Amino acid sequence: MLTHQYHHRCFRVQNLRSDRTVPRLTVTLGRNLQTIGYRTLYTCTANHGPIVQFKLSDIGEGIMEVTVKEWYVKEGDKVSQFDSICEVQSDKASVTITSRYDGVIRKLYYDVDATALVGKPLVDIETEAKLIQEEDVVETPAMAREEHTHQEIKGHKTQATPAVRRLAMENNIKLSEVVGSGKDGRILKEDILNFLSKQTGAILPPAPFQDIRTPPTAPPPSAAPRPTSAAMVSRPGPAGPTGPRPVFTGKDRMEPLKGFHRAMVKTMTAALQIPHFGYCDEVDLSQLVQLRSDLKSTSEGRGVKLSYMPFFIKAASLGLLHFPILNASVDEGCQNITYKASHNVGVAMDTSQGLLVPNVKNVQLLSVFDIAQELNRLQTLGAAGQLGAADLSGGTFTLSNIGSIGGTYAKPVILPPEVAIGALGKIQVLPRFDPSGQVVRAHIMAVSWSADHRIIDGATMCRFSNLWKDYLENPARMVLDLK
Repeated sequence: MLTHQYHHRCFRVQNLRSDRTVPRLTVTLGRNLQTIGYRTLYTCTANHGPIVQFKLSDIGEGIMEVTVKEWYVKEGDKVSQFDSICEVQSDKASVTITSRYDGVIRKLYYDVDATALVGKPLVDIETEAKLIQEEDVVETPAMAREEHTHQEIKGHKTQATPAVRRLAMENNIKLSEVVGSGKDGRILKEDILNFLSKQTGAILPPAPFQDIRTPPTAPPPSAAPRPTSAAMVSRPGPAGPTGPRPVFTGKDRMEPLKGFHRAMVKTMTAALQIPHFGYCDEVDLSQLVQLRSDLKSTSEGRGVKLSYMPFFIKAASLGLLHFPILNASVDEGCQNITYKASHNVGVAMDTSQGLLVPNVKNVQLLSVFDIAQELNRLQTLGAAGQLGAADLSGGTFTLSNIGSIGGTYAKPVILPPEVAIGALGKIQVLPRFDPSGQVVRAHIMAVSWSADHRIIDGATMCRFSNLWKDYLENPARMVLDLK
């Protein structure tokens, strides 16, 4: 009797279980019945996991409902942890909802543009059943799974989600060799990718503040938000409407206010309680135009588009150091003033979603180039509709660049709880007299300020505007105060 015993490496089968074996295999050789061997085989049947209702979690800021803007999955799709499920929009920001489970989408509870409530089911996910191990064989010398799940660093177990552990195991990476950048040393997906890039020599892009997804169809250049092309010099030429021709239906149409439009109603209603003081002036930007022209190629060589807006923002921050009351806020009863330490300068941005005002954080600590870099990031996020709550909240002072669309003077409305805002007109080439009395070409921009007249008097607003104007008309002086 010749017997061959087959040993198989231990493996785990997902959602499967064994239910029968094949009996001993026999063959006839000549006149004798000989047994040449047998082995155990398995057939499997699917074992479905439980269906979990994935509820819309509290996304903060007191938001109780959101609008579903786009689904990234459909019923029957397989998802893993951290996969994007949908994008929702509140009255403050757009948020991408990611899965907390591995499994299959079984039900979508909302259509696109429907209103989803916090705490209510968003989707049903059929989660994967527990992995079942068949103890049939001898384990090979390869690294066991437990080496990834129970590694310890200096007596402490590594912290990582199952998805991150799976990524490490698939790439044969020991978690003990990876330095976690998350809270309490938690290892994130980016940590694994960065570790892998060092091993393979791959070059990975720097991790952004949040993922930026490319929209399905690229908008035309004229439709993209233009905060960084602020106050471009006006050029003669025909100006007509862009995009598809409007269709006249002859019927009235009613639709509910949602998302950012509803937020604008709340903000502007609150702004009506503020007595606005207005002040306007002209700024000669001829020297700044030349300076930007000299620095433009250098900045683009570093991968950053340089517009006039970073100079406007930095000049405002330098002025706020001298007039901190313009970088303050008041409580609802107007009994207390809070002077803000950070200069978080908001930039009004015209997007396909409506008017948004993201802000550049801590401008007092940034260089002009740093501000330009951050504006580029905000512009990219705005074009993709991915500005988050962190980008849209915390502003302390605002500049509205109406000149990027057209117009000279405006009457900007203060965004509570801020106390001041400036509107920048377009730059025009106009005749002006130089110190010797000769008529010269000058690049002129109009600026319109609004201030909360409950706490800011006209003289303070005028002095701030003069200082801001002086920095822009003589940019070399700005260098003396840069930090």
